[in-house]
Amino acid sequence: MSLALGKSLIDRAVVGILGPSSTGVTLKGRDELLALLDEGKGLILVAAHVGSWQTTMAALDFLKQPVSLLMQKEEGDIDRHYFEHGGRESPFRIIDPRGYLGGALEMLEVLKRGEILSVMGDRLLGSDRSAVSVDFLGAPARFPFSAYKLASATGAPIGVLLSAKVGVDQYELSLARVIRVPGNLRRSPQSFIPYVKEFSEALEDYARQYPYQFFNFFDMWDTQLPPADGISSQDEKEL
Repeated sequence: MSLALGKSLIDRAVVGILGPSSTGVTLKGRDELLALLDEGKGLILVAAHVGSWQTTMAALDFLKQPVSLLMQKEEGDIDRHYFEHGGRESPFRIIDPRGYLGGALEMLEVLKRGEILSVMGDRLLGSDRSAVSVDFLGAPARFPFSAYKLASATGAPIGVLLSAKVGVDQYELSLARVIRVPGNLRRSPQSFIPYVKEFSEALEDYARQYPYQFFNFFDMWDTQLPPADGISSQDEKEL
């Protein structure tokens, strides 16, 4: 896993320095992604820490819509994004989850404009109140549910997008699943468990196929979550 991670970091730097054409990316689900975006309700891309997601994000130019990323960079973090290796400006708008209401208002505006919002579906940012527990690789694991709550509030479809290194300089980017969340769901975390489970199943399929490209370096299976009835009214308003 460490070797595979090292290769993905090198690939990320190569793309940043030499440009996206230096690495080949095959996209499975191109027409379906375009159709989802044509619905006019925005598009939520739920990714994961697999393959080299930053390298393959450069392959989404064909969508012709601005992309906003929910991303938190800790103080002192020296890890470079691919565009930083080439001294370029970020091609994405970054939304900081440490902002007001966890960036929920900014994310809503992105979707209202019919644009693309990309979030990580396998890492929890912020409070444990934003997570639910679903089965994953044989045991209950924590997953965030904010993306599914946004989908319910806006009607935006969700595309699960996962990448894998399949050759020396080749990646495959796949639309692994499309998730539809009904509108006006109850605000309780339990309402979103079926849709989180759809993502966890897609990620589980990936992990079985590419076990050394699922870069999970934290304990997802520590499921000490607060009880649902302990969520405050303010938390209920947050997406």
